[in-house]
Amino acid sequence: MAQSLQSLGETIATKLGDRLAGWSVGVDMVVLRATPETILDVLKTLRDDPGLKFVAFTDVCGVDWPARERRFDVVYHLLSPTKNARVRIKLETDEVTPVPSATGLFPGADWFERETYDLYGILFTGHHDLRRILTDYGFEGHPLRKDFPMSGYVEVRYDETEKRVVYEPIKLAQEFRNFDFLSPWEGPDYVLPGDEKAK
Repeated sequence: MAQSLQSLGETIATKLGDRLAGWSVGVDMVVLRATPETILDVLKTLRDDPGLKFVAFTDVCGVDWPARERRFDVVYHLLSPTKNARVRIKLETDEVTPVPSATGLFPGADWFERETYDLYGILFTGHHDLRRILTDYGFEGHPLRKDFPMSGYVEVRYDETEKRVVYEPIKLAQEFRNFDFLSPWEGPDYVLPGDEKAK
C-alpha cells in the first residue's frame, strides 16, 4: 500500500507542480500542503483531472497550534472512488487571514466550513452564510481553540420560575483557570504501583 501511495503522491505532485507547498505519504493517504492562495486550484485539479477524480468531499476541519505564528491548519479530506484512495490537503492560516471557501467547487463543504468557523474562528471568504452552526446565538469565543477555558464562560440552564432558558456566569468552588496544584485532594502522597518505573 505504501508503494501505491508513493506513486499516487508523485502523480499528484507532477500534475499540481508549484501549486503545492509540499507532500508526503501518511499512514493511509497522501498528505498535500497548499496555501490559501492555491487551495481552490488544488481542489479543482484533484476533482476534475481524469486521472485523479477526487470527487467526494468528505471533510474540512481545523487544528490549533497556538505556539505557531500562523496558528491554524485547515485540513481537507477528499475521496476518489475510482482510485479507491483518500487524500488530505493542509494549509496554514491565522486568526485574521481568511481562506477561500470551497463551496463553489464542493457544495457539501458548506456546513463543514461553518463548523470550522464556529469552533476555531477560521474565516472563509466567499461563503454565502458563514455563521455559527453548533454553538448558541450570542456565544462568545471558539471552543476548540487551545486557549478556550475548559469550563467555558457561561452556564445555560432552564429556569422553572421564569419558564425559559437563562444564561449565567459560571460559578466554580475553585477557580480552575488559576488552579492550585498543591490542593490536598490532587493525589496521594504515596507511590502508586507502577509509578516507580517512571523515574
